[in-house]
Amino acid sequence: MSNTLHLYNTLTKKEEEFKPIKEGQATMYTCGPTVYGRPHIGNYSSFLMADLLARWLEVSGYKVTHVKNITDVGHLVADQDEGEDKIEKQAKQEKSDPLKIAKKYEAQYLEDEKALNMREPEHRPRATETIKEMISITEDLVKKENAYETEDGIYFSVQTFAPYGALSGNTLDNLDAGARIDVSEGKKHPADFALWKKCVGENAEHILRWESPWGEGFPGWHIECSAMSTKFLGEQIDIHTGGEDNIFPHHECEIAQSECASGKKPFVRMWVHRRMIDMGKEKMSKSLGNILTLPDIVEMGFSPLDLRYYFLSVHYRTNLKFTKKGLEDSHKARRKVVEWIGEVERSKEEKELKEKKEFLDRFDNAMNSDLNAPEALAVVFDAMSWSRSEGSPGALKEFASKVRNTFGCFELEEAEDVPAEVSKLLDQRQKARDSKDFETSDKLRDQIGKLGWEVRDSGEAQEAKKL
Repeated sequence: MSNTLHLYNTLTKKEEEFKPIKEGQATMYTCGPTVYGRPHIGNYSSFLMADLLARWLEVSGYKVTHVKNITDVGHLVADQDEGEDKIEKQAKQEKSDPLKIAKKYEAQYLEDEKALNMREPEHRPRATETIKEMISITEDLVKKENAYETEDGIYFSVQTFAPYGALSGNTLDNLDAGARIDVSEGKKHPADFALWKKCVGENAEHILRWESPWGEGFPGWHIECSAMSTKFLGEQIDIHTGGEDNIFPHHECEIAQSECASGKKPFVRMWVHRRMIDMGKEKMSKSLGNILTLPDIVEMGFSPLDLRYYFLSVHYRTNLKFTKKGLEDSHKARRKVVEWIGEVERSKEEKELKEKKEFLDRFDNAMNSDLNAPEALAVVFDAMSWSRSEGSPGALKEFASKVRNTFGCFELEEAEDVPAEVSKLLDQRQKARDSKDFETSDKLRDQIGKLGWEVRDSGEAQEAKKL
């Protein structure tokens, strides 16, 4: 139980009290998508965790400055320093231009974010718009002898940064010194990573390229986030979020290059990572071909907000095993909360009861305890039961508003007109009920359900609600 926010810091491997650099303000960076395809729902799990955190900080009174980037160049296949650029590879497959590919999938991503009701970040920079800053940081690292030039690029020397590996546990002692070294690369150590790649050799035909002090080339993936976070948030930030697959090498490399360039430590005060989403026995990933996108979820008959609830109802440091049953349960639970919030907001009652403060305190304590969303939602359902049993929904208006603003998936929905086909079946069912033909009544209820509507009976009356 805590009245101040505590988060699990991946760097220190423990929960810590959130103490921002500037009182009352929170700076936060989230690794956004590489736009070479529509993100799968597993990608959105980490984005939604970041959105929940940003919302909770704001609800708690902080002025939040959130940066979420768009990676539109420099992310090579398998997250390595060799091979094709993911966007250029997709452009070849679609016989299109890399920038057109990036814009196409960026538009799909933003469309999905809107459908998932994500908070708009204060800044959404593209990597291609921050090349100047990347070159500048790389030049500083070369001057400080933290980086060196080879025939094919500029590489960061991990041996010049003693804490390398503290975030992931992949310290230089633990890395196999001979496993991945290729003498032709000219690397000093196999873990050295590219800050800038020259358009030579296998990269001679790279389409996206810029002039630099080392000739035409393009940035490495890791330097992009350091440049974009520094440009908009400064050399030190409060929180950095991402999926656990970003911890190594991406975030490990961000720390090394950022702290060497600025000379300031720590680069990030708190690292917050979302665990993977599992599909059966495997994680969800494009390489395994077991992905679902947001349009797939809609095609299954669910709202994007059902998916939002599903992902947020499980603690972010828990591996969620995605199932259709879990999505169905989330749909039902979310709808119950939405209906209850509607009751609360329509109530004219404004009682000041002691239970109101108790529910607010319990909710705050849960969210402040490392974003314990499952516990916070349990408080919501307790509040629902209490307000209905006491007949006092209006006493919890402040509580309901806080819940809605925090979770972002309980927006009140406009009532849909009942389709003619459903109305016809409802009339038939009413006649069956009037004549005590309950077998026919049940069959008609099932038919209506297959059309996406739920029948609720209240005494002699019946009502249809959109599923």
